[in-house]
Amino acid sequence: MSLAYLSSRSSRWLVGVSAMLALPAAMANERVQVVTSFSILADMVENVGGEHVEVTSLVAADGDAHVYSPSPGDARALANADLVVFNGLLFEGWMERLISASDYSGALVTATDGIEPLSLAEHQEHDEHDEHGHDDHDEHAHGSEDPHGWQDMQQAQVYVANIRDGLIDADGDNADVYRANAEQYLQEIAEVDAEIRALIDEIPASTSVITGHDSFGYFSSAYGVNFLSPVGLSTEADPSGASMAALVDVIAEENVQALFHENMTNQSIITQLSEETGLPIAGTLYADALAAEGEASTYLGMMRHNAQVLHDALAQPGHEEPGHDDHAHSHDHAEHDHSEHSH
Repeated sequence: MSLAYLSSRSSRWLVGVSAMLALPAAMANERVQVVTSFSILADMVENVGGEHVEVTSLVAADGDAHVYSPSPGDARALANADLVVFNGLLFEGWMERLISASDYSGALVTATDGIEPLSLAEHQEHDEHDEHGHDDHDEHAHGSEDPHGWQDMQQAQVYVANIRDGLIDADGDNADVYRANAEQYLQEIAEVDAEIRALIDEIPASTSVITGHDSFGYFSSAYGVNFLSPVGLSTEADPSGASMAALVDVIAEENVQALFHENMTNQSIITQLSEETGLPIAGTLYADALAAEGEASTYLGMMRHNAQVLHDALAQPGHEEPGHDDHAHSHDHAEHDHSEHSH
């Protein structure tokens, strides 16, 4: 056997090994590069896109999209993206400027397109956040509609459909895969939605709870728990002394049973309310960001976690309503507060 033959075989073997080693990198480059504004959307995209997408979330798990300041690296990420997915309804007030600064001209998905948005007048606001300077900060101010649509899992189905259609536009070759993944994910969303309803049904209808900021309007509308907050829709606002005092009065007047921390808001406010009222802090809810690890590190897990924490704190025999008249009185009182405190 000649040296030339051995050399030729060796060369072909090396070329073959090199090609195999390059394959994963080539496959990675072929994946659709998707940039999402925050972690909940990133998880949704990963569920619909599967192995065909590589997702970058600008605001990481446990991060606060309300007060996020984009970096030059974020602009570069957008410039290299095939698809950009953001919530809309002014949830990310910084997003439009970032898109402009990055010169991104590709496909955009506004996840809330087609949902039925709640107006701020449709759920209670006890904070009167105009007085806190919230609306002076255009980059974090919301419009007249609540942007937290994912807190109602039926609205989240619209998010998934929009993401599916965006991926198909960006990568038509894998359209059937995206449709099949979306269908499976929508079925899982419906199942968790049913689980949440079963858990929340065991909580008395007039029960009120207090969280770090006003992000659970859709959850309240969909599932029936009344949420109050010391600040408005933005975590940037700090409550005034007057609004904190008013909340203490509301706790005394309404059927407030528990306080809850949020994973990405200032916990000292809720801790102060607990100290002033003697109400327990019953756990941590996830509103605008996934957890970095654990059950709440996925959207479905986050929603299941929130419902379970609420159920465990509130579905107690001592919380049962004594009669229909009391429930109606509580509802009337909530409507009265609504007119006084709505935006």
